[in-house]
Amino acid sequence: MLEEIFGEKNDLVEKALTHPSFTKENDINSLENYERLEFFGDSVLKLFTSKLLYEIYPEAPEGELSKIRSILVSDAILAQIAIQIGVDKLLKLGPSEEKQGGRKRESNIACALEALLGAYYLNGKQTEIEKFIKDYVMVFAEDVDKHFEKYNAKDILQQYTQGIDKTLPVYRTLAVRGPAHKPVFEVEVEWQGSVIASATGKSKKEAQQNCALAACKKLGVV
Repeated sequence: MLEEIFGEKNDLVEKALTHPSFTKENDINSLENYERLEFFGDSVLKLFTSKLLYEIYPEAPEGELSKIRSILVSDAILAQIAIQIGVDKLLKLGPSEEKQGGRKRESNIACALEALLGAYYLNGKQTEIEKFIKDYVMVFAEDVDKHFEKYNAKDILQQYTQGIDKTLPVYRTLAVRGPAHKPVFEVEVEWQGSVIASATGKSKKEAQQNCALAACKKLGVV
């Protein structure tokens, strides 16, 4: 699917699909993995996302645009998109990372997607990158704008608890079920000595976010 969107692969694209565990476990120079391209691609993603948000919301203040962008470029959103276009299947992992479910780990595939954007930018694919972000990333923008609390519940809950007694909510992972490539995390959140909510998710981050949203609703914060 990558070739349908961006064109033929080359050495930079292959590097963008190489996880650090692959170079480490195969005694390959670390410059051959995706870390440097991910650093660059992060800026590419934010540049084009900012441009499109600026155009789509001509009357939105800077703070509102920043809030929406922070969610659009988050690992949770990027991982969904990466799986949609098959990045997880193309990722080159070291054996230990593979066994530990690294192919479905949000941070791994989100970083790989950012690295790919960096690689394609260096390959002169700016037009294709803008279309990709418009077609795959910006489709989340309206929902993020209307339901920001769903995506940012952890921060909202933290601001609430700190405003009440200056303490932070505490998250605990209760269980991890299912196979390594498709785990389900069960998490609870405690505040002031009591468990106020629990929830599940396909990653620890997603479970915590779902848990925080349930807590916010129970406390009447959202």
